[in-house]
Amino acid sequence: MLVGKGGTDRGKRSLWRGVPRWARVCTILGVVMMVLSGSVLVGYNTLVARYEGAVGKGDLFGEQAAGATEKKSDIKGPLNILLVGIDPRNPRTRPLSDSIMVLHVPASMDRAYLFSLPRDLRVDIPAFPKADYRGGNDRINAAMSHGSNVPGEDPSAAQGFELLAKTVQEVTGIKRFDAGAIINFSGFKKIVDAMGGVDMYIERDVKSEHLQPDGSPRQLKPGGGGYLGPQARYEKGDAHLNGWQALDYVRQRYPKNGVPDADYGRQRHQQQFVKAMVSQAFSADVVANPIKLDRVLRAAGQSLIFNGRGNSVVDFGLALKGIRSDSIETIKLPGAPIGSGSAYRGEQLLDPADDFFAALRTDQLDGFLLEHPDFKQKSK
Repeated sequence: MLVGKGGTDRGKRSLWRGVPRWARVCTILGVVMMVLSGSVLVGYNTLVARYEGAVGKGDLFGEQAAGATEKKSDIKGPLNILLVGIDPRNPRTRPLSDSIMVLHVPASMDRAYLFSLPRDLRVDIPAFPKADYRGGNDRINAAMSHGSNVPGEDPSAAQGFELLAKTVQEVTGIKRFDAGAIINFSGFKKIVDAMGGVDMYIERDVKSEHLQPDGSPRQLKPGGGGYLGPQARYEKGDAHLNGWQALDYVRQRYPKNGVPDADYGRQRHQQQFVKAMVSQAFSADVVANPIKLDRVLRAAGQSLIFNGRGNSVVDFGLALKGIRSDSIETIKLPGAPIGSGSAYRGEQLLDPADDFFAALRTDQLDGFLLEHPDFKQKSK
């Protein structure tokens, strides 16, 4: 069994000026599409300037004060990029990381591996003095919440990302992330709608917990304990999803609604949708249409807080230009619950995950996956 270990100044806050507040549930799914789609900008100087200017910038790794933001001479693999979605209720509520993904790019820079960490993974979160956090054992999605505390001010998602990154490093053994990003909920929908929707395969019939067939919220039961009214449905087979449908589908995680493996199923659906978005972003319908391409890239940029440790999002897009949706391998880490029913305490990663992380750190995932094909997510 493997269980992981584990006040913002005014200048730092100004980095977030003009970026939409995190007012609702967020997902990470647009980030990979946004980073990889930079390659279509080669030769489009005007779009490059508009795109780069639209992307929000934040001190996600706590390097601003230390002055450790020197740009690399170029971007070479292997690379590890941390992608996070957050779920704050309002600007004064500390955010929880609703989705945590790592994109690993080997030295060849021609493919990538994408894996998720369960948000309920039980870990040791390290002490974080700048947030007055002493450290402790908690679910991993709480790391961002603990780290976001800024005494006397609203929580800082960027500062929370820093503690989450440290925690993920403890769990995986990754020494350093080469880039990181946060994406917001409303922006995710805008990206999908700017592309005209996304085509993907729905692996089984799924019903929505929260939304009706027209996308409006279901009614809460009197006294709580669930919802009333008709449910949006996503039927098995090929589907075309608009923004609200895509977000709703990848949020579902209850067996009663058609996701028997709960959060692991949700992770799989998120990863499948990442690949669908990448494929759509590179389609002729988007790339060959300057107006649509501009809308998509602007929506992605406005939805994003990105830190490339001195390199821009366009720099990364150009460096990763050889990667397409069919060269992204999605990974399922082996896990199991800790306790059940009222005694449930969260999730744990099982022993083989240690071997996966070791192969990742030594850039030997190809060989590892040949010996452990069960780590590959099934697309259908």
